[in-house]
Order: sequence, then structure tokens, then C-alpha cells
Amino acid sequence: MAAVKLDADVDDVFISKEELEAALCVLAGSDTENCSYPKGYVKRQAVFACNTCTPNSAEPAGVCLACANKCHDGHEIFELYTKRNFRCDCGNKKFGDFKCQLSPDKEEENIKNNYSHNFHGCYCTCDRPYPDTDEQDDEMIQCVVCEDWFHSRHLGCAVVEPEELQEMVCEGCMNKAPFLWTYAAHFAEPPVIKVSYPEDEGEIDVVEDFEQNERKYELPSNTDIHPKQEEPLNRSSPCKRSYEEMTGSSAKTTAECKLERLEAQGRGRLRRGAVFWPYSWRSELCTCTVCKRAYVAAKVQFLLDQSDTLLAYEKKGLEEPFGQHPLMVLTSSMDRVQQLEVIYGFNELKTSMHAFFSQCVSEGKTVTVEAVHQFFEELRARKRLKTNAGYQ
Repeated sequence: MAAVKLDADVDDVFISKEELEAALCVLAGSDTENCSYPKGYVKRQAVFACNTCTPNSAEPAGVCLACANKCHDGHEIFELYTKRNFRCDCGNKKFGDFKCQLSPDKEEENIKNNYSHNFHGCYCTCDRPYPDTDEQDDEMIQCVVCEDWFHSRHLGCAVVEPEELQEMVCEGCMNKAPFLWTYAAHFAEPPVIKVSYPEDEGEIDVVEDFEQNERKYELPSNTDIHPKQEEPLNRSSPCKRSYEEMTGSSAKTTAECKLERLEAQGRGRLRRGAVFWPYSWRSELCTCTVCKRAYVAAKVQFLLDQSDTLLAYEKKGLEEPFGQHPLMVLTSSMDRVQQLEVIYGFNELKTSMHAFFSQCVSEGKTVTVEAVHQFFEELRARKRLKTNAGYQ
């Protein structure tokens, strides 16, 4: 479960070792030199928004790591962590006359991209910026469906301890895919709903007792994927056979639907607040044809992909040579901006050194002290040129 700690002082944002490691994992899987646009809609990548180029909230846009580093150097950038199935917008019609330096030939718009208020630096149901100097310290947690970030106090439930490393689905996304409430009753963390009282009375937590209240909070039948199952015992009704014949599914296939089995148990859950899930929960989702259609209709078909999880993405980043602890030690005393600058610089240095040594090998040249000195002098010259350009 990804989380970020807020501090009152913007210039002194606390970055934990785990958060820095997560940042390294995110950037390790991205190319700092080449725009990701030619790859199409990338399954998951680090995405940034440029408030300098696209300040209009009616035209949100996102750029890849390479474009944030090369095309938008010196601009006001919002770091959005990762987004799924996103294609780089840099230089398309949303940017007016601004053209991408790395991949200028792009379509006017990426119609499959999904945007939110995150692309203009606002998050949560409170629509506040991050970091927010006007708000109290709070943890921010990302919903794995809409990928928005929420303050823990705005989730409508008690927050599971971060070390539990679970996925969270916000209440809004649960209601957009209501069949998830059935799975939540069986596989998610039991709900602890915060009930607010006047300030002098404080808050109390209400833990839902499933055994005593499962009838009270039973899911309405009109939210079921299988609407013919209001009477679980009537398995041989003519209507049921007609439905199976029309869809080409057999009675055996229908009986194997996991969701139907769970619904038949009649176990309910209070439909309030965000839901915290163990990382194994996606493997419990039914994969029958009817359920797969429901996932597509609710636009959550990615939940069936185990590699879609942030845990899988970050684990892949940790396996890269870039995600090593010496760099974390080097950046541990820096603020967020300085850390990202070091990370970008490290990636650029790594790429340049690889190109330098590859050229020496291909040309059969001996790597001399003079050649190495010249290499670093050219790097410094490029850095000075980039720095000067940022202030023009």
C-alpha cells in the first residue's frame, strides 16, 4: 500500500527510506532518454504533469519521465507516481505550439488516456494540493482502481497499518463496481467505520459484527452480476436454462462461478468507507465469462492481472541495478526535489557512460585518462548549457 507522509513545512517534507526506495523503483523502470510515446499505451509507467505548459484544468495532460527531464526541464512539474495504460502527451495539441523534443510526431490526442484532478496537483475528495501547508499532517494512500490519492482521514474508515502492505479501493470505486462488495465481505479487512460526534465528545470506532448483522447489510439483488439468483435454490427454472442456452454457457459452468457461490452464502457488509484488501485478493475474483464481462463494463478488468499491482511493479524496479541502497544513502538527507534531481542525473550519467564505453569498444579504442577527462568535461558542458537554458 503506497503512502506518503505530509509535513506542515513544504521545504522540509519528510521522506522515509521506504518512500525513497519506492521512488527509485518507479523511476528505475522508466527510460530517461527516450520518450515512451512510440511504445503506445504503456501498461504502467511514471507519469508527470507540467503546470507550466498545461495550466488549464479543462485540458489535462501527462508526460513520461524522459520528457519531464528533457522537454520540461525547469518547468513546474507535478509528480503523479505511476499511471496504468497511459501514453505520453508531450507536444500534442494540448501543449499548443510547444513541441516534444524527443518524439515530435504524435497524434493530436491520446483518447484512451484517463485523467483526473491529480494532473493539476490536486488530490483526494477534498481536492487539495500536495504538499498542503494549510492542512494537518496526514498519510496519503492511493486507490488501486482510480489511482487517486486520499488523506487517511477522508477514507471513511480506520486505516490499516502501513506495514500490512495492502491494496486499497476507495468507496467511490467500490460503488462503481458494486459486485466487489460481495468479495469484500469474504476476503477484505473487516470494516471499522469512524463515527464523528461533536468535538467535545471525540470519535468512536464501530467494528461491524458480520455474524449479527449479515442480514441487515445484505446486498440488494439489483446489484448482482447474475440477476436470476435471487432464489438460489431454484437452479432448474426455465428462465435459467434459457439464459444459459442464449449465452452458450452450461449449467456446470454457471455453478462454478465464484461470485454466485459467495452471493448464495448471504454474507453482507456495510457499504461505507474504503476497503483494504490483502495482496492475494485478486486471485479470488471469478474468471467466468459473465464476470469477465462485468469487469469490462465496470472498467476494472485490470484487476485480473496480477502484474498490474504496485507491489509487482515496484518489485520489478528493485530487481533493476538502479534500485540499490548506496544511492539511497546518498540522497537520505535531501529534500524531494533534490532527490529527484540526483535520480535523473544518475540515470543520465549511467546512459552516457554506457554509450561512451560502447563507442570505445566498437571503434577498438583504448580508454585513456585523457578520454575519460574529456567525457566528463562534455557532461559538465551539457549540464551548464541546460542550467543556463532554464533561466532564460
